[in-house]
Amino acid sequence: MALTTATAQVDLRKPETRPANARFSSGPCAKPPVFTLDKLADAALGRSHRAAVGKAKLKAAIEHTRDILGVPAEYRIGIVPASDTGAVEMAMWSMLGARPCTMIAWESFGAEWVSDVVKQLKLDATVLKADYGQIVDLATVDFDTDVVFTWNGTTSGVRLPGGDAIPATRAGLTICDATSAAFAQDLPWDKLDVTTFSWQKVMGGEAAHGMLILSPRAVERLESYTPAWPLPKIFRLTKGGKLIEGIFVGETINTPSMLAVEDYLVALDWGKSIGGLPALMARADANAQAIFDFCDARDWINNLAQDPATRSNTSVCLKFTDARITDGAAFAKAVAKRLEAEGVALDIGAYRDAPPGLRIWCGATVETSDIKAMLPWLDWAFAVEIEALVQAA
Repeated sequence: MALTTATAQVDLRKPETRPANARFSSGPCAKPPVFTLDKLADAALGRSHRAAVGKAKLKAAIEHTRDILGVPAEYRIGIVPASDTGAVEMAMWSMLGARPCTMIAWESFGAEWVSDVVKQLKLDATVLKADYGQIVDLATVDFDTDVVFTWNGTTSGVRLPGGDAIPATRAGLTICDATSAAFAQDLPWDKLDVTTFSWQKVMGGEAAHGMLILSPRAVERLESYTPAWPLPKIFRLTKGGKLIEGIFVGETINTPSMLAVEDYLVALDWGKSIGGLPALMARADANAQAIFDFCDARDWINNLAQDPATRSNTSVCLKFTDARITDGAAFAKAVAKRLEAEGVALDIGAYRDAPPGLRIWCGATVETSDIKAMLPWLDWAFAVEIEALVQAA
């Protein structure tokens, strides 16, 4: 595709190569490259999740998660209802209120956690926010308070560059929504007391199930503190002042989908087979870098993240910068619609609350070859829509 700048000659010819897999949705995400439906044949369908076979599958999901992510042995890992949202809400409703808390938000889901804590739990929290494309300076955060934050902004394409700003010794708990970071970014477990994520992001699992990882400090909070508000059954992690240990060996609070469990096990087996966390991170890095290089060579599109150090390698968010675009939302929607109509990029429109643009999932289940095959089509779609604007002017 010849068009590389806003002033270049427009080339409206369609590229010859198409992605083998055009699924670039940010959740549910693309399945692992080796996935086929017959890989789910061993699912414990029609069996109780409390039967030996069901418990063994659930326990295996926990153990394989620990193995790939390198979660310390003293940390608990539980499978919980309602995806990442359920895991975050469970942690906030069960643990916050024991001491002052700080809520940090730089995208829409972080803003939802702020709303729940301030409006539903009615806590007098310190709230720190940053605009889309930026993150809060963690050096300004008081970690002697309980701190709730997202590691990777799924809807803003920004992430923490690391955990250096979080003190290893702190009075408060850190509650981290890592749903689009886990398995693609190196999470510093000694800096995280509660970590949550869902199966449907980096590993391409099925939705509706969440993971809750607790440090010993988080367990101590659960066993020493009773919130002032009532807790529904789905949020209860303790009984008689003691942690319900069964949750963290696969005895789930409610009935899980054993088909989804099998699907997650398939994804974990694939992740382990290619080299574990380092390989998964490298795949996401390569995918994102292909888009970064594409943007660097063009003056009509840019990364939404303002600081390269905070650019996400999973939920890559882009904005159009051509001065001829007067209605950014309409233009971005038209580009995304055109790419979907061609079957070369599905579900890449920006999140509804985010600035107008595109969001291209680059997690480990995506093939770099598909990203590279899709990008010339983005050139083409941009050229076609710009030409339409010029003709209409």
